[in-house]
Amino acid sequence: MVELDAVNPEVISLQSVSKQYGNETVVSNVDLNVQAGECVVLVGHNGAGKTTLMKLMLGLTRASSGTVEVLGGNPAFNASVALHKTLGYLPESVAFYEAMTGREVLSFYARLKAVSNADCEKLLELVGLADASKRRVGTYSKGMRQRLGLAQAMLGEPQLLFLDEPTTGLDPILRQHFYQLIDDLHKEGATSIISSHALNEVEARANRFIIMKAGIVVACGTLGELYQLAALPVRLKVSVSPGEANNVAQRLGSDINIDRISNQSLNLNCSNKEKMPLIRRITELGDSISDLQISPPRLDEVYSYFMSDDRS
Repeated sequence: MVELDAVNPEVISLQSVSKQYGNETVVSNVDLNVQAGECVVLVGHNGAGKTTLMKLMLGLTRASSGTVEVLGGNPAFNASVALHKTLGYLPESVAFYEAMTGREVLSFYARLKAVSNADCEKLLELVGLADASKRRVGTYSKGMRQRLGLAQAMLGEPQLLFLDEPTTGLDPILRQHFYQLIDDLHKEGATSIISSHALNEVEARANRFIIMKAGIVVACGTLGELYQLAALPVRLKVSVSPGEANNVAQRLGSDINIDRISNQSLNLNCSNKEKMPLIRRITELGDSISDLQISPPRLDEVYSYFMSDDRS
């Protein structure tokens, strides 16, 4: 397990970190602190700097400026951090030596982390590759390679996981199984940094989201904090008795923003600040209301807002 300061349990600290390749800046002036046990999700278009930011935290590349600390040291200079057995990494493009079997690949990484072969067998079973463990990796599908990559990332009971587009190539059932494995690690106190385009998969799992655009962090916070920053409307669908929709609309008042009225429902929207007063007004209408559905902005809507070039 990672030894952390009980008063300040930070596992990652980035201060004014930038990375340049020649004249091109791919990460610009990023500040980030990650506490033990957090699940932080990086989102952004291809080329936004997500993978480079991960590589900086892993020590696979060095920052052009700023300071990077992971597990109390700079991973680019401190071998004890880079080789820490409680650190796991699953890259976006998984590549293994194709002539080796799945079991041989995992045993090779286990030796690097001083992990027993018994743990390899457990992990192969856990990711659903026990029956294929004696087959050569060259015969594996993309999804099978991805699962083998996850198994190697989970070697040594990692307390800090870096997962770059981890569900690429997995079908919906395997995606669900993958995130259940990650959820189980979080219950044991693990910390994870996940880069993902599959916003619907990570929306309910992340403690915080970091939205990147052209190497810059344009927003960072919990989903609730991002809702507040984006100030997107909350949607409400009010179901009413047949033929009562227009009457209910009149009783609610002309100051209510109604998007659509049908015979048995009204679609409304309001700001988050106006939500509770509006709900009270609706419930005061009594038996005319048969149902009320409340839909906050989705993560993909928040993401689109911060990606927009013309947002104020």
